[in-house]
Amino acid sequence: MADDPAVRPHGHHRREPHQGSVTARLGWLRAAVLGANDGIVSTAGLVVGVAAATSRTGAIATAGGAGLVAGAVSMALGEYVSVSSQRDSERAMVHQEADELRRLPELERRELIGMLEARGMSPATSARAADELTAHDALGTHLELELGLDRDELADPWAAAASSALSFTAGALLPLVAILVPPEAVRIPVAVVAVLVALAGTGLLSARLGRAPVGRAVVRLVGGGAAALAVTYAIGALLGTTLG
Repeated sequence: MADDPAVRPHGHHRREPHQGSVTARLGWLRAAVLGANDGIVSTAGLVVGVAAATSRTGAIATAGGAGLVAGAVSMALGEYVSVSSQRDSERAMVHQEADELRRLPELERRELIGMLEARGMSPATSARAADELTAHDALGTHLELELGLDRDELADPWAAAASSALSFTAGALLPLVAILVPPEAVRIPVAVVAVLVALAGTGLLSARLGRAPVGRAVVRLVGGGAAALAVTYAIGALLGTTLG
């Protein structure tokens, strides 16, 4: 059994190096990229639309700032509620598994042996490994092999909310700065170029993280962002003319 790739003596189950941690970090990174993308598109559409309707810098800054704050709060709240529900489900599964181990130890042992056999171990090795793993950490073993959970790395709603709010804010600041800093005559073109370049960057990063075709992801994001900017600019210009 000592040479088996899945177990080691004394019940030390060998996991892929930091597999759960790496997966979680990649998940948060992808969520951060998507949050930044939302901040870029929504705030850019808002400030470009307002800039098309009025040249007053104060009105543009107020609209952009309000949109940034509202968007960040909305993203944080939505992520907190979603991840809290996920954490509640994970905790319920941990409690259920612990209860089953307490009430039905032999059934759980046979279940563990079956899972190890399904991974390629012989029946004798599976039985011996199951006993050693159970003696070392019965609950942790069943959670990992049966449910893919690590009870020390359950979803954190506060971290998710903070990450979502920060990534949205970082994304929203780019179009806000890009439209407020340049002179009035070129503020909209500068903002549009900055936004499209940023969207291309987030598309590239999200494609790399998801191992998806880069070109398709970039075209999708840049095309969608350009369409959103065109629509909001047209609406702003129309309202500016109508109300002005």
